Amino acid sequence: MSIWKREFDLATLNATSKNTLIEHLNIEYCNITENSISATMPVCSFTHQPLGMLHGGASVVLAETLGSVAANMCVEDGAFCVGLDINANHVRAMKSGTVIGTTSPIHLGVSTQVWQIEITDEQQRLVCTSRLTIAVKRPKK
Repeated sequence: MSIWKREFDLATLNATSKNTLIEHLNIEYCNITENSISATMPVCSFTHQPLGMLHGGASVVLAETLGSVAANMCVEDGAFCVGLDINANHVRAMKSGTVIGTTSPIHLGVSTQVWQIEITDEQQRLVCTSRLTIAVKRPKK
């Protein structure tokens, strides 16, 4: 059974990235399942830190992007989600290639959500693991 409460597809998600940090980092949504969303990000000059390796902050951008968009697809119309806290453990250095991030829920509550994001390399080796806590908000009346 799907966790999604809104209709969306890869083309719609990728269109929302226009003129954002997501587009600047060439993050592209690539897969949707009943309870996860995945996206890719290149490991290259604009995602490197000065030592020529994937910048941890770029990994966190990918993680927060995935968790936030997934959270917003799990709430009813009128509600919206924003990040409260994110942590990340960077476990493998990368100098080139592509990383693939996948997010899935740990907790889908009325006022908070918690999402796990696993970022792997092209050989499915763990590069970064992250957890994002989300606040579920509703417009004030």
